[in-house]
Amino acid sequence: MYPPPHHQSDEIGKMISVIKHFPLGMLVTAKDGNPFVTHIPFIYNEISKKLVAHIDRNNPQLETLKDGAEITVVFKGPDTYISPSIYTTPQLPTWNYIIVHVTGIIQLINEPESIKKTMIDMTAFLEGQAQKFILKNDDPRMDRLINYIQAFEIEITNWEGKFKLSQDKISQDFENAKEELINKSRKDVSGFIDNIYTLANN
Repeated sequence: MYPPPHHQSDEIGKMISVIKHFPLGMLVTAKDGNPFVTHIPFIYNEISKKLVAHIDRNNPQLETLKDGAEITVVFKGPDTYISPSIYTTPQLPTWNYIIVHVTGIIQLINEPESIKKTMIDMTAFLEGQAQKFILKNDDPRMDRLINYIQAFEIEITNWEGKFKLSQDKISQDFENAKEELINKSRKDVSGFIDNIYTLANN
């Protein structure tokens, strides 16, 4: 398998943590040789052990989402270029990253009250502990919205964690790479967002 074994993880707990911290996944399907990719948030249901999400009914990818169809979801964590300059030993440039691939079988959710529940559960998860907004079942907007989305769940059949974090380096270099990933992620993201918002305002 690729990457090498020391970059692979079969610890489901770690992969669930990635999903919870980076819930915007890439839903990947195909039909007649044509690939479809949609970026949507997912939640992991701790009780059913399934992924739950919604997709716009106008999205052409919906045609590939049939009960029993096999799909893949990719969750991307932080990543960054690692310069040899941060190591204490001679190394070559590389790129470190955290990725989780989930394969599973899809089951569509069509019952209106069940669709509402998935929306309420997802909103509660994404709002976090502060819960500044609570989506209520009797919100009249819910009845209109469920006609425009398709809810579904995914029974997970395979987990694949790709954690390329300089695990093959000596202890000090591993720690240096960790700090580089943390610092570069914060700096690059904040700077990028600031630039994007500046461009959007012009």
